This record gives sequence, C-alpha cells and structure tokens, in this order.
Amino acid sequence: MNTGNKPAVFYITDNGLVLAERLRGLYPDLKIFKFSSGIPAEIWNEYKSFIFIMATGIAVRTIAPLIKDKKTDPAVVVLDEKGKFSISLLSGHLGGANEIAEELAGFLGAESVITTASDINGLTSMDLWARDNNLIIEDPGLLPKIAGRLINEGSLNIYSDIGIDLPGDFIKTDDPASADVFITNRKDLFNSGFPDGSGGESGQPYRKDCIYLRPGNLVVGIGCNSGTSLDEIEDAVKKALDENNLAFSSIHSIATIDIKAGEPGLTAFSGKYGLEINTFTPGELNSVKGISRSEAVFRATGANAVAEPAALLAAGSDALLVKKRKAGNTTLAIAEKRMRGTGKGRIFIVGTGPGSIGHITPYAMKALRESDVIAGYGTYLDLIQELIKDKEVVSTGMTRETERCRRAVELAATGRTVSVVSGGDPGIYAMAGLVLEIVKKQSEDSSTDIHIEVVPGISALNACASRLGAPLMHDFASISLSDRLTPWELIEKRLDAAAAADFAIVLYNPRSRGRTMQINRAVEIISRHRLPETPVGIVKGAMRENEKIIITDLGNMLEHDIDMQTTVIIGNSNTFSWNNMMITPRGYESKYSI
Repeated sequence: MNTGNKPAVFYITDNGLVLAERLRGLYPDLKIFKFSSGIPAEIWNEYKSFIFIMATGIAVRTIAPLIKDKKTDPAVVVLDEKGKFSISLLSGHLGGANEIAEELAGFLGAESVITTASDINGLTSMDLWARDNNLIIEDPGLLPKIAGRLINEGSLNIYSDIGIDLPGDFIKTDDPASADVFITNRKDLFNSGFPDGSGGESGQPYRKDCIYLRPGNLVVGIGCNSGTSLDEIEDAVKKALDENNLAFSSIHSIATIDIKAGEPGLTAFSGKYGLEINTFTPGELNSVKGISRSEAVFRATGANAVAEPAALLAAGSDALLVKKRKAGNTTLAIAEKRMRGTGKGRIFIVGTGPGSIGHITPYAMKALRESDVIAGYGTYLDLIQELIKDKEVVSTGMTRETERCRRAVELAATGRTVSVVSGGDPGIYAMAGLVLEIVKKQSEDSSTDIHIEVVPGISALNACASRLGAPLMHDFASISLSDRLTPWELIEKRLDAAAAADFAIVLYNPRSRGRTMQINRAVEIISRHRLPETPVGIVKGAMRENEKIIITDLGNMLEHDIDMQTTVIIGNSNTFSWNNMMITPRGYESKYSI
C-alpha cells in the first residue's frame, strides 16, 4: 500500500474525533482511525507520520515495540483532545515530527512542544543539515556526541574540501587537526593526515570522535568483459577506492559505454547500491582528449577507451582522480564530480488560488511547508499568514515583481528551498514565466542548478466563473487590459479578434486608478460584434470576504464599479442568464435530449 505523505490520525473520544476532522483543513487526505492497540502495528510501515490524539503515555506504550531506527522510524506527534499542545514524540528531525508539531500548533493555535536540544537552543541540526546538502553521515552513532559538543560549545569546527555554505554555528577551519566534522570524499583523514600524510598544520593530534560527512561526488568509470560478475566488479571498485584513500559512500554514479548498459554484473552492482549508470556512445567517448587508445577496446567497441573517458564525461571534469587500472575482467577509473557548493536549490512557483486557505490545493500547502523562504506580493502573503508565519519572507510591492523573483532565484542558488507565491494560478498572468526567464538568463551567464516546479492554483477565471454559474462552458479567450507590459494597440487587436470569433471573453486587470480608458475602449470594440443584451458577469474579490458578484449585460456593464480586484466575463452570442447565473451552452441540447 502506498499512502504517500498523508498522516494517520488516531483518536479515542468524541472530542478527539472532532479535532481529527478539523485537521483535514491542514491535511485534506489524512486517514482517521478509531484507536485500538493493534492498528498502529499493522500500518506502522505504511505511513510516514502518525498523530495520536490522546494521552502521551498511551502513545508511548503503543509505539515502543515498533521503534527501530531514527533513519527509518516515522514521525509521531501527540495532541491533547482540546488541541492546546502539539508534542513531537518520535523522529523529530529526519522523520519531520518537529516540523509537523509546529504546523499543527500554527494551524490550531496551540503550543508546540519540541524537546530536541538543537532546536530548543536555536542551533543547527547536523542530521537535517547533512540531508539538505546531500551529504551522507558515515557513522550516525557519533551524532549524539557531536550534537552535545555543539550544544556545550555553541559551534563546531568544519573542515571541508568542497565549497559549501555553512550556517553561523558551523565554523570553517583550514586546519583538519582542529575539526569536529570532515566534509570530504577522502576515506580517512583522521589517521593519515591531510592532504600529504601530515598531522595537520598545527602538528597537534586530531580531536576525538570526529564525524565524516560524505559528498556524493565520485564517478567510477567501468569497462568490463561480458559476463563479469557482481562480486568481481564490487571487489575491484572497493580495492581501487581503498588504495586511493577514497570513501565508497561518496560514489555518486558509475559510467560506461552504451553497449554495457544491460551488462548483468554491472546492473546488479548499481542496483545493490542504488547507483545511477551513465552510458556514452563510442563517438562521445572518443571526443575526450588526452586519453590513451587501446586497440583491443577499439576493435571490440569502436571506442578508444571506456573507463577513463566515461568517468570524465559523467563527472563533467577534465582530470582524473584515479587513472585507469586493470583488475581481472574489469578496468576502472575515477573522477571527481564538480560540486556546486550546497544541496541543489529548489523553487516552487505556487498558486494560492482566490485567497482563502480552504481553496489552496494540498500540494501547494505542502510546497509552502517545505520551503525555507516565501517570496510574494504583500497582499497575497497576508491571505496565507498562518501557513508561513515561521518562514523567512521576501515581500515587495505590486510593480517590483522582477526584483522579487530575482531574489528568490539568488536564494535558491545557495541551496535553499523557496516558494514564489502568486494569487490564482502562477502560470496565468503571474510569476511562473518571469521566474523561468530569470533562471534561463542566469544559466546562460553562469552555472545554475535549481530544481523548479510550478504548483497550480485556482485561477481568477476559474473562481469567478464558478461564482457566475457556467459562463465558460464553450471556447473562451482571456485578455488582460493592462498595457504596462503589452502595447495597447496589440490588446485592441486581440479584443477585436476574440469578439469577432464569438469567444466568451475574460477580462483581467480591467481598470485601475491610472487606467480608466481601457475598459471603455474594450466595451466599444466588443460591442461591434455583440448585442447590448449579451450577459456580462462582474466579480470582485472572488471567494474572499469582500466578494461582490454582479450579472448585467454589455450595454450596462460600465455603470458598475470595476477595478483591479475585478474580473469581467462577457458571454458569447449564445450565452444567456437564468436564475441569477450565466450559462454558455456547450451544444448538448442539439445532440442529446436534455
């Protein structure tokens, strides 16, 4: 069973059930169970988070036999049935219980109870920071000691041989002898010294109980004979890494020639360790300069060599860390992948719909929760305050969209997760296009590695149409009357063409304090092709507290208040009004008996 990210909620009393149902406002797809002691055990591995609405002692006794490992245990949060306290009980960091407890507290107006030491002391959580920066903790058992040292001393000394942005309580050191944490793909700096076998610049012994965080930046190029076994490939890789003091856990991927993509031993090795296989054609491999040619390899594959050029191409590097070495039926080479300094940044371009939290999609809420920074126009941010009150906020005025989006991209480039908020849908007269244009421009000027996802929302035309009935049941055109970014002459052409083609027409940005002529001109143009009695819907503040809905006609629409918070929908030649609703027929009555 795949339950996704929906939480499982347990209740005992009727009051607990009322609170559980209330939580659907935060988690619309949650699953609610009447508590009995056996159910949690049955579904323990099916859900990533559990919320117990009951006494903490009952929850503790229930989950105690089920707890295994902080890396795999689900998040467990306890609520009292009055919703006064939200307690992070299990898997606070990696499982996300602390975050869930905070979310629940914000939603319910409750007090969150967080007991993890780093959080209550305002310090960085090593395990979360490592995860967010794609670093593997080599010995998680040392985390409590390192966390204790951070709490007692207020900071940690970090030695890193990759460029990476550090939080304020992680202090960069160039002397490995003073380091608490090593960020490196070198297997053992602690004993062998760094980088030349010395004991560090100070000549002093290393600190005890240091921890290694491994960047996934090694690419292993592999050439092998047909039928080479998993064991032989695995032994060759491990031996090559050991002899060059490189950590196996820093392997990012393996690379080879395309004809070896399905080699059983190679695919078994990649599957065993979850490694991606990158393959290249002979032509691509031969394009790498400075590689010695093997006649045997060329006769068999058409490539001058496999291991070395494959490693270099997959790593995006021009120098090998480990040159070609032959081991039985396997040839290996290792290159270091260029790191960008932090975990890959993300931008969610989020549509928040008409404004009410009840009309924001669950996925949009999830994106906001996962974000470190929220960027948006102040008016839209005010409507979702309870969802973002614990976030860093970048807010600018209505005409400063470019500045706002550029700042969001800059923050994402440092490895942070940023939500750029748009009212309605971000792809309709909103921020999606601008963000993508900025990222495109920056990627042309420099290396940019940002994951971008557009999260849809209910657009103004959807919201307003629903309030008016069914005015957009047939083909329609959407036109903005704002000429701040589009020449008015072009807008007039579009109005005339849409009206002539008998589209229902949605007018965005119809009138502002500085633009009073455009809506009058639009009515004049459309009236060349529509009768004065054509139904018109005027919706201001759709689905907000100040919502105002008017159904009138083309001949009288300008008598009504129209501003920038208004969307106007003008029907086509077949649209009619009935029972204070607009209906644009789709054509069912001519095809079916209705």
